[in-house]
Formats: sequence, structure tokens, C-alpha cells
Amino acid sequence: MNIPFPFEPFIAFGYLAIFLLAGVFLRARLKFFQHFLIPSCLIGGILGLILISTGVIHLPTSLLETLAYHFFNISFISVGLTYTGGEKKTVGGGKDLVKGPLWMALIEGVAISTQAIIGGLFVILLGIFGLKLFPTFGFLAPLGFTEGPGQALSIGKVWEGFGFAHAATIGLTFAAIGFLFAFFVGVPIVNRGIRKGRATYTQKGLSQDFLAGIIPENQEKEPAGNLTMHSGNIDTLTFHVALVGLVYILTYALVAGMGRIMSPELAKMLWGFFFFFGMVIALIIRWFMGKIGIVHLIDPGLQRRITGWAVDFLIVSTVMAVQMVVVWEYILPISLIAITNGIITTLIVVYLGGRIWSYNLERTVAIYGTVTGTVSSGLLLLRIADPEFKTTVAVELGLMLIFAAPIILGSMLLVSAPVLWGWSVEFTLLAFFGILVLSLILMKAFRLWGARRS
Repeated sequence: MNIPFPFEPFIAFGYLAIFLLAGVFLRARLKFFQHFLIPSCLIGGILGLILISTGVIHLPTSLLETLAYHFFNISFISVGLTYTGGEKKTVGGGKDLVKGPLWMALIEGVAISTQAIIGGLFVILLGIFGLKLFPTFGFLAPLGFTEGPGQALSIGKVWEGFGFAHAATIGLTFAAIGFLFAFFVGVPIVNRGIRKGRATYTQKGLSQDFLAGIIPENQEKEPAGNLTMHSGNIDTLTFHVALVGLVYILTYALVAGMGRIMSPELAKMLWGFFFFFGMVIALIIRWFMGKIGIVHLIDPGLQRRITGWAVDFLIVSTVMAVQMVVVWEYILPISLIAITNGIITTLIVVYLGGRIWSYNLERTVAIYGTVTGTVSSGLLLLRIADPEFKTTVAVELGLMLIFAAPIILGSMLLVSAPVLWGWSVEFTLLAFFGILVLSLILMKAFRLWGARRS
């Protein structure tokens, strides 16, 4: 049949949508998924992965990876565009709105450096026993666990250009395993803390709409956003999506332009940081709109919906892009690195979380979900302990990104040091050990690590 237009990208998008809807249905119907609060995007992604791996449906992995890469970039651009200046400020946070985010940022520094050290040590150890792996193989673990599927995919895809075959798939596999720790270990941790009375506010149980993931017909619903455009001119959602498109083009021009004046190796690496440049340009656009008095045209509610849309499609596409044939080929190193990292990360976060001044359970589970999945999974775990977000921890988790920026950017450069600057794995691990020690020293210096709390 002669089809006059290419349908492949939209057919893939349609499949992603179908599996997301299937995830919504399964979450609403099955108590198992409700008990562990598995999000619909992860359920749908696993279902799609099964059908692709068994040959029931056929979707090119390269197309799924491409869609996931762009969804990831869109989510960061949308975060940068989200205007929060006019929103209600949190009352009563005080010093906690500095100490809390700082503690979480330093925990992220401890987690990402520990995960990198474990991954690198296994690469060295397995090499001694005859299993030669690409030098940065183990560094896909911190990218997948702490940074999430988007970074694991984008950086992994760049590494493939340096000779690391199937790096993107391996990175997505680590990210998927991280999500399993976030929910199948994180949910029992928070439930155990609640039973022991460690939650700050009395728990009355989670609402059925939160468990099922669907708001009942007769329940009052929260508005998604407000109109800032007259519908006779342009739809407000269209305007917000157009802003994302504007930033995307500007970012593409910037990265492509920078690449022309850099060495081929550095130019290749730049595309793995497209999301970062996109967020910076989005922040500049938002700042400029504020300067000329039109920033009110960006509605934070609608912009968050765009972010959420991109993240949901990002996760379902990244899980579906995992190639089980590749996973099976590297099942030994993936299993050793992922399981060890999951266990050690859990022990570290629980240990340090029990030694802070307040909101021990809330802060612990919020950052645990973040360093094994994404900020969204951290918020999901937090909502079990603090259903109405009465504590300041939800706000702290957002502010944490500001404090963690140097750690994140430094670590993302370090994981590429062996391919970018020719560093040995051993020397790179020494640098990560420095980040680990510095993070722990700063926790002590700022009195964020004290005696165990009962």
C-alpha cells in the first residue's frame, strides 16, 4: 500500500498513548499497583516492553529513544518556563527552607558519588576476571538511578558515538531498576515509618482517588490552570506549547553553533546536555518576559501540565525502549551493579535520614525516591507520609535543585571524563570519592548530620 505521508512517529506516539491508558486502567483496578503506588506510565511502559520483546508489536528502538530524548528536553524546558513569582509563599518554613534543601542536595551528592564508585569498582573487578567492559559502563548506574531515564538516555546515546555499544539501552535498564527500588522498597520504608509513629502529622490513610489514580465524578476537582489568552485569538494551551517550541529552536541553534567552534568530541557531548541549555534559555525567556511586563501570560498550572505530559510520555517510552536481548547479554554486570547500588543507596539514605533535626521520615522518603527514580517518585513517596503536604518538604524538594546544581553538573561531566578527557576509571573514581567526602564534611559542618532521632 502506497501511503503518501510518513506515519512512523505518530504510530509510535499512538502506541505510547495506548499503553499509558492501559496503565491507568490497571492502576485503577489492581490493588497490587495501588499498594506500591506504581505510576501508570511505568505500568504502561512495562506492558509495552513485554509486548515488544515477545514480538506482538513492532516498534523501532531508535524511534522510541528519539521520542524519549525529545520528551526529556521538553520537560526541562517547561520547568524553566514555569512562572512561580505570584504564587502563595509557604509560611512557617524559616531556616528549614534552607537547611532542608541543602541536606537533600548533599544527600544527592553522597548518593550519586557512591553509585558511581560502586559502578566503577565493578568494572575494574570484572575486568580482572576477564569480562572487559567499556570504561564508563558502571557510570550509567548513577545516571539511571539519581539522574533518571532522560539523562541516562541522552548521555548514553552520546557515548555510543564513542564506541560504547548499546549504552542508551543499558542506561535505561539501570533507570528502570531504580524505579523498582523507589516503589517496591520506598513504599515499605514509608509505611514502616508511619507504623512506628515517625510521621509528623497523624495519618488517616490515603484517599481512594490517590490510590486508584482517578478522581471520582462527584468529587471536587482541582483546576488544571487559568486562561491567559482570549480563545477568539489563540488557545492558551497553544500559546504555552508555542513558547516551548520557541525555546527548543533557540536551544538547537545555540548547541549547533557551539558545536561548530569546538572539537568533534566536545561537540558530540553537547547534545547530551541539550536539556540543560534548554532550561537555561527558558529561564532567560521567562526573565525577559518579566522585564517587559508580560510574564503573567505564562500560567504555572498549564505549564506544569505540559511538564507532566512530557514526563509521563518520557517514562513510558524509555521503559519500552529497553532491549531485552542487550540486557540479557550484560545481565551479570547490570545485576551486580544495580542490586548493590540499590541496597547501599537505601542503607545510606535511611541512616542519614534518621539523624536530621526534623521531618525525618518525610525528608528521607522524598530524597530516597529522587535518588532512585525522579523528583516525581520522591513526591509520590512523600505524599504517603504527608498526604496534604502540611510540612515544608515538598517545597524543599523543589528548592533542592538549586543547591544540587553544582553537584549534578560536576558529576555529569565526571561520568564522561574517560571518553572526554581520557581519564582512567581509577582516577575518575578518585574524583567521585572527593565529592563523597566533601558532601559528608559539609553535612557535618552545617550540622545536618547529628545523633540518631527516636
